[in-house]
Amino acid sequence: MSVVSARDASESAMDSEFGPWLAQASILIVDDEPGMRNFLVKVLRPRCKLIEEAADAKEASARLDAQHFDIVVLDNVMPGESGLAWLAGQRAAGFFSDVILMTAYADLDTAIEALHAGVVDFVIKPFRSNQLLNAIARCLDRRRLLRENHVLRRELGSSSQREFLRNRLLGDSAAMRQVRDTIARVAPLPTPILFTGESGTGKEVAARSLHSLSGRADKLFVPVNCGAIPADMIESELFGHLKGAFTGASRSREGLFMYAQGGTLFLDEIGELPYALQSKLLRALEDRRVRPVGAEREVPFDARFVFATNADLQARVAEGRFRPDLYFRINIMPVQLPPLRNRGDDVQELATLFMRETSQQLGMPAVPVDDGVRAALARYDWPGNIRELRNLVERAVILGAFPDDFQGAASGDAGDGQSLAAIERRHILSVLRETGGNREEAARRLGISRKTIDRKCKDWQT
Repeated sequence: MSVVSARDASESAMDSEFGPWLAQASILIVDDEPGMRNFLVKVLRPRCKLIEEAADAKEASARLDAQHFDIVVLDNVMPGESGLAWLAGQRAAGFFSDVILMTAYADLDTAIEALHAGVVDFVIKPFRSNQLLNAIARCLDRRRLLRENHVLRRELGSSSQREFLRNRLLGDSAAMRQVRDTIARVAPLPTPILFTGESGTGKEVAARSLHSLSGRADKLFVPVNCGAIPADMIESELFGHLKGAFTGASRSREGLFMYAQGGTLFLDEIGELPYALQSKLLRALEDRRVRPVGAEREVPFDARFVFATNADLQARVAEGRFRPDLYFRINIMPVQLPPLRNRGDDVQELATLFMRETSQQLGMPAVPVDDGVRAALARYDWPGNIRELRNLVERAVILGAFPDDFQGAASGDAGDGQSLAAIERRHILSVLRETGGNREEAARRLGISRKTIDRKCKDWQT
């Protein structure tokens, strides 16, 4: 082995000690000493995605305005404004990235001031390169864990996240093959995607599949249900806020846009986004910057946008409920998810897979999907689509058999030639009886909205 290759192998082994995120990091070095900047650049540039440097606070501010950095390596003693004074001002203006302070004065007062200013880690001068690399690795791991933890907590609190097989688009129907082909074609591109289709057709599954096939698969997929966040909170949730920006804002927090930095931001039910916020979303799409609530500056970010809706956005534009400029901006590449009733034998495949997954998850015996049940599955109109099918299978596993309305439809007890609408009516009313008339619970089990239940009950005069 040559000396050069041996050195490269040694450096590669050493870099692996500092975690998998170092090569993707963007870092700003702020120090007035050219020698120190040169040393840091020499250490970091071969190992990181982006390294930039600034000689003073003013230049550092300009760098932050132009580019997002995961970490700032900051010297405290500089001519003019000190590093900690500059950092305190940046935090007040909406700067959230982690900061590592370089200092030769390891006294208690400096440490307290640094913590108040928002420093995350320290390196004491003089230091070795591995000390700095370890500090950077800790910051990267910490930031990643915080974001993943926040996103996972949101997912656990959302019923839509309980879907099985959520990273796979299943089914061999022509309609689903076309959807998969389209997703594979657009996944590597930065173009925004709009998934449309009825509720429960798998739009989030499609979005996750798109993310997994993209070059951003190793970064976070951040789902946001625009219809589930209160209107007075959604701006703060999306863009973040500063401490004291509004009543109850006891600390500063990044928004979900920044949590999706480098990854994919999935805005579900985009048609439910409040009209007043639509212009801010459009600006974020155009400028790739967001302004946290209460902040004086806009923060640059990089994320792939994926949207979904079961609403007719064109009709909402005509009604004045959705901005036409935003509609045209997100409708560059629409992908229609077909309803389950138009997917032929896919319902049989999905029912079998859901049965296996559900029985394993609940630790209960699987219920046979026999010919009679298959006939009923094929006859039903599935207003709640895949979500309703999954919920039906879960109820069957819990009860030990498929509900009577499906068994009756399969055996012909409901009468030969019964319409799909009649089977749908019978099934929905059966679920309502099971829930004691609780329409919210019935809608959850069926995988449809409460409004759909209300409308159908009104039509049936029940």
